[in-house]
Amino acid sequence: MVLETLNPMHYNISSLVPDTMPVATVPILILMCFLFLIWNHEETSSIPGPGYCMGIGPLISHGRFLWMGVGNACNYYNKTYGDFVRVWISGEETFIISK
Repeated sequence: MVLETLNPMHYNISSLVPDTMPVATVPILILMCFLFLIWNHEETSSIPGPGYCMGIGPLISHGRFLWMGVGNACNYYNKTYGDFVRVWISGEETFIISK
């Protein structure tokens, strides 16, 4: 009897998983996706610079300043985007103005 209860072939696993998704699950998933898009939406700025991209842009920008140093990172962004650039340093939006 103990061996029968321990035998995994004894249980019908497919009966535990429903064949179709419950009807309420699809609208809830659609609503969650919609709220996620609204939450991550940010107005595009007219100032050039790396994109926000759900928080990845600020991480890359800050990492570049830590890795290259302030002077080299500023030169990189000025060559890439121009004389007036928006970047993120320590999670704060920072403007680099140079000529």
